[in-house]
Amino acid sequence: MSIASKYGYTPDKEAIDRSLALIAEGLEGIASEKVYKECFGLMDQTTLANDDTPASVRRLVEKVNSFAKDYPSWPLPASICVYPNFASVVASARASRDVHVTTVAGCFPTSQSFLEVKLHEIELAVRGGADEIDIVLALNSFLAGDYAAAGAEIKASRDCIDKVAAELGRPVLLKVILETGLLQTPEAIADASFLAMENGADFIKTSTGKVKVNATPLAAYVMCESIKKYYEATGKKVGFKAAGGIASALDAVCYLSIVGSVLGEEWLGKNLFRFGVSSLANKLLSVVEQKTVAYF
Repeated sequence: MSIASKYGYTPDKEAIDRSLALIAEGLEGIASEKVYKECFGLMDQTTLANDDTPASVRRLVEKVNSFAKDYPSWPLPASICVYPNFASVVASARASRDVHVTTVAGCFPTSQSFLEVKLHEIELAVRGGADEIDIVLALNSFLAGDYAAAGAEIKASRDCIDKVAAELGRPVLLKVILETGLLQTPEAIADASFLAMENGADFIKTSTGKVKVNATPLAAYVMCESIKKYYEATGKKVGFKAAGGIASALDAVCYLSIVGSVLGEEWLGKNLFRFGVSSLANKLLSVVEQKTVAYF
């Protein structure tokens, strides 16, 4: 029996395709300065480059720090997302604690290592100042059909985060990346979604941005329907994060529309919805300012 079936959920691809077609038809009518700015405030502004350095990460933080002065009518990004060794750089350089420190951890982007190594990296990231930890579902177990082992890794990550966060006296969120482009079927995406939520995910996230297929509207829709079913069964609200493959400002509006149509307006704040992006900020700025902007 699939995990999703426990919650009475089976993805209906034909119905989802019809819903996505309607959403696509209406995007131009929804898009506006207000909506683009709303998308901006949901971003985890991200740098996950091989050539990141403390200086380059600090420059990104300084741009976020100065953004409110340079663009006073815009919200700040929800967080700055970096590799775990840069958590302390962001934490020490950010001007506002409203901008969270997000780090990937647990041997991102493949999750191919020993659990002890993953947990130690997660602990160090939280101690370094991370407010949010993004880990990758252990596909080596999940794709082999060993859902129990994949779930146990998420639970161990959750427990590790909670132990260190309690010691430090602050909450820390866990986001679980499903890498939906490698799961191949809506049914597998649904099972991965429920597995992550059952084992303590605060958010489920589409992708690492490091594989050929990253966020897609279909994957997002299935994940949001899974979140809805999980909420109906448990009363727990789990967030959604789209990452990778968000090529335009209108793409962002598409994901905003999916979340709004499936989960409702209460999911449209940064506490329950995020974009993981490196280039979207400039695209949103350029569309609204009606000129090419290369701020970030």
